[in-house]
Order: sequence, then C-alpha cells, then structure tokens
Amino acid sequence: MTGSPTPLVVLDVAGLTPRLLAHMPQLAAITETGGWRAELGTVLPAVTCSAQATLLTGTLPREHGIVGNGWYFRGLGEVLLWRQHNALMGGDKLWDAARRAHPGYTVANVCWWYAMGAQVDWTVTPRPVYHADGRKDPDCYTDPPGLHDELTTGLGTFPLFSYWGPGAGIASSTWICRAAQHIMERCDPDLTLVYVPHLDYDLQRHGPSGSPAAAAAARLDAVLSPLLDAARARGATVVALSEYGITPAARPVDINRALRSEGLLHVYTQADMEYLDPWTSRAFAVADHQVAHVYVADPADLAAVRKVCAALPGVAEVLDGSGKAAYGLDHPRAGELVLVAETDAWFTYYYWLDDAQAPDFARLVEIHRKPGYDPAELFFDPAAPSAARRRAAVALARKKLGMRYLMSVVGLDAGAAAVRGSHGRLPDDPDDSPVLLCSSPRAARAQCAATEVKGILLQLAGLGPQVPA
Repeated sequence: MTGSPTPLVVLDVAGLTPRLLAHMPQLAAITETGGWRAELGTVLPAVTCSAQATLLTGTLPREHGIVGNGWYFRGLGEVLLWRQHNALMGGDKLWDAARRAHPGYTVANVCWWYAMGAQVDWTVTPRPVYHADGRKDPDCYTDPPGLHDELTTGLGTFPLFSYWGPGAGIASSTWICRAAQHIMERCDPDLTLVYVPHLDYDLQRHGPSGSPAAAAAARLDAVLSPLLDAARARGATVVALSEYGITPAARPVDINRALRSEGLLHVYTQADMEYLDPWTSRAFAVADHQVAHVYVADPADLAAVRKVCAALPGVAEVLDGSGKAAYGLDHPRAGELVLVAETDAWFTYYYWLDDAQAPDFARLVEIHRKPGYDPAELFFDPAAPSAARRRAAVALARKKLGMRYLMSVVGLDAGAAAVRGSHGRLPDDPDDSPVLLCSSPRAARAQCAATEVKGILLQLAGLGPQVPA
C-alpha cells in the first residue's frame, strides 16, 4: 500500500445498546456527518474476553479458543479467570493483518483484554502490585515500560478499586480515556483501541432500563467527549462498539450446588473452609454470567449430568457437542456441556451448602481465586452494608500503615440476590443488543456480525480487504 492509513480510534464501550444511546448525545453524534450505525451481532458467550477475541480476529471461539472470561485449564487442574497473556488468543489479529497491508502500522492497546505480550506498539492494562506479604496495591502495566511513569505522573495511579468491586465507578473509565488521549497526542498511533467499562457496573447492580442506567450513560458520555474531540482533531475515524448488552436478570442459579447434591461435585476442607476439588469431581461448572461450562470427567456420566442441569429452573439450554458446534463454541477448552441461562437468570459459582464453610475468598473481591464469575463483588454485603463499609474502612487503614489486610465486604447469597442485570446469552431484543457506530461513510451497513468487524476496521483504515494470513 502507498500513502498513510487513516487514523482509527476504536472504543469498546462495554454494555452499550441502542436503549442507552438515547442518554449519550456526544457519542451518538459521531454518526451525524456522514457516518453510520449498525446492529452488531455478538458471540456465545457474549462476555468480554470471547467477544473481544472475535472482534480482533474475525473468528469464533472454536478458532481463537477464548471460550469465556476463563475456563478449566485441564493440564493444570485449575479454574483460571481473567488471564492476561495474548498467546492464549489464537487467530490472525487485526494488527497483523494491517501490517501485511501496511508495514510499520502502529497500534496502541489501552485496556482491551489479552494485552500482555500482544505485538502492538503501546500497551496499557490494569495490573496490581502483588506484594510478597499478600498486600495488593493499585497499578497498571505498560509497554514500553517508560510509559508507566509518564501516565501515572500525569494522571495519578490507575484507580484499580474503581475498575471493579463495590467502589467500581466512573474514575477508572476517566483514567483510561485520558490515558488514550495522551498516547494519541504524544505517539500518534495508526490504531488506538480503548476499552471503556463504566456501563457494566450500575447496569449489573440496578438493571439496564432505570434511572441509574440512564445516569451512568450520561456520566460516561461526558467523559468520552474530550477523547472524541481529540480524535476528530487528528482526523481519525471513530468506531464505537459493544460486546454485549446487559438485560434484566434477578434470578441466580446455583449449578454447582445442584451437582454437589447429586454427588457429582466434590470438595475438600482446610481450616474449616471448603474448596472445590476439580481433580476428583465427576462434574463441576465454571459459571460466567449467563453461560456456564460444565466439565465432566467421565463420558459415562454425561447423561446423568445433563439430566441434573436440564432440570434446574433458570437453565434454558444444555449444549452438547452438536449444540456447541452450532454456536461456534466447539473448542477443547469448552466444557463437555455448556449451559445457557433463561433471559432473567444468571449462574453463580457457589458450591458450598453452608455459608459457615465458604472459603474466605468468597467474601473478598478476588477475581483470580474464585472458580467462576461473581457479580456480588459489585456490592457491599447487602445483608449488612454498614458493617461491610466499616470493615472496608479498617482494611484501608491497615493498608495505609503497610499492614496486611482482608477486604471482607462481599455478600454471599444476599449479594447474589441483589444483582439486577446480566449478559452472556444471545440477545432477544434489538434495543438491548450490541451496536456499532462509525464516523466515516466507508463500509456502511445496517447490520454486521462480530466476525465482520475486523474486516470493516481494515477497510476504514484504508487498508482494503483483509489480507490472507
């Protein structure tokens, strides 16, 4: 290719839907001068890691291997969520295709997932400091390393506790947008990828259609405005898209408790706390919002496990081999069975039958130790919120003194009962579906699949059709 590619800024606004755009005039305005808007199809599971992998590779989970935000690593015998190494994601990435068309094409990744080790020019991603004594301090990882001090000097420390947990709010998205703007102005990347998580929080806490959701959308619109102005000043094409839409859901479904009651899931006990035992369990589930991977050690148990799962209120589908293949989810990392929740339901990871025997990490914001996703982490324990806040204050005081601490603030069943929104299943209503907005008339269409986004972005950059790997 000759000439320079068109600068491209891609905003992944988690949870963005047509319903919420009504409260986001600055973002919606990017289509007003010749741009376009399309209904965006998503993938199963409609969760961050799987959807982002499809957007960046143009393939389904069967090819790129990201079957959820985490899965059971069979070779390790461990359930691991929110890993960060880019090598976990297979497929031909957007930046590789772009560089075949235009050698030297530059890319900044600001908080899209699987950032570590990605072959991009500038990387920013949340990464706490894990001290040897167990303390955890907010921070971020950057590449090149010098970018870290440049960002934290100008913007302050990355606000990790605003990125997730009971304190999750606008501060983290503000920091991310300002970091992206700084990189755009100083480094002038050809492609800037920006992940903006704010809508995730109050929509899961309170649901997607009430006043908290509208207020969250309006707050985020104000935060996005300077970044959009900076993109326009560069002559960049702006694309804003989402991975999923959050829908009303207030019915937690305890798959692992059901499997345990049938003698299929095993636990072991240490210090009076029960831990999931994946090594001896005949079956267990890795819950991920409205989708769950059920791992079954012996094929002879499949029929029994399927029967237990299908009988659970709140389970809409039980996918076996052919069912997974129909959704492009037939990858070795997937469970032998995959469950899809009913519209108003979501899956817990809970496996203990008595809260007194729950592991201590169950009451913490602890995304790497829990064998499944836990939206109860977004709340101070609803059963005793004042006491949870007092414990948080004591923990913060210990932290400031350099002492070890436990931020024991998360409710168990009371926390699960407080959740009002979820995602993961394919959407039923276009108003609650993902959407794609574009500021350029190029590649315009009314609908597009998630697998088409990579090719669309290459066209918008002026790099022509996708170049074969």
